[in-house]
Amino acid sequence: MAAQPITTSSPRLASPGVPALAVHGLRKTYGTFEAVRGIDFEVKQGEIFGLLGPNGAGKTTTIEIVIGLRPMTAGRVEILGHDVTSAATQARTLIGVQLQESDFFEHLTLAEQLRFLGACYGMAPDTDALLGYVDLGDRAGWKLKQLSGGQKQRFALAASLVNDPPVVLLDEPSTGLDPTARRQLWELIRALRGDGRTVLLSTHYMEEAEVLCDRVAIMDKGVIAAIDTPLELIHQLVATGFKRDVVVRDATLEDVFIQLTGHGFEDESAAELAAANGRHGRGKKGATS
Repeated sequence: MAAQPITTSSPRLASPGVPALAVHGLRKTYGTFEAVRGIDFEVKQGEIFGLLGPNGAGKTTTIEIVIGLRPMTAGRVEILGHDVTSAATQARTLIGVQLQESDFFEHLTLAEQLRFLGACYGMAPDTDALLGYVDLGDRAGWKLKQLSGGQKQRFALAASLVNDPPVVLLDEPSTGLDPTARRQLWELIRALRGDGRTVLLSTHYMEEAEVLCDRVAIMDKGVIAAIDTPLELIHQLVATGFKRDVVVRDATLEDVFIQLTGHGFEDESAAELAAANGRHGRGKKGATS
């Protein structure tokens, strides 16, 4: 599956020296609990930047503040030079978002969903191009319940692009996906960077961060412990004399399964079969009435 570039409008980029995302002194407290404890980081234009950490590290809270879902307690956040507080409307037009759980209308087709979302931005998106980008071009008339888990995540990614944003935020996008679906999603995330977009990705999967990210911020308990390229962070650790107790293998059992079967545990054809069974079931019901 190779994503084709979306040819809609030119990327709305700032001058090259302006960060795609700048976070300074960001804090978020709930009573006496500090979910985010004064973090600072910048994401360069055109890179995939990862927030890597366990559940509860503060990654999702940070993303929700950036996109305006939660107010910050203190700090400053800018998207391509636009403050998310004082210039909120302009800043939000520059971002696309895929959250861990996205709410869509169950009764609308995929194409109708995208047209509705586009209308929220005052735009008429090219639904064929968006669905084709995520390899769902032949499912424009399908509804969400007919899709597999991997297809739903790919559709959510398409939905995040309806406003043609230069900056895309993905919160744990591959959680719950089987190996094949996860790698297909990785390919699409790389394609976003190839199209000139900037990606902020939160994840607790070490492999995902190492494979995808140009740089990562290691986050835990609301603070950022380090920021660098995955390779440089590894080199810094090795330089301390660190050695793994377990020998790293060239392949895993997951790799063996995919090589032998050609797919992961959740074959996308299962969703197609379920949809076909649903159509047959409705036909039988109609024939007996």
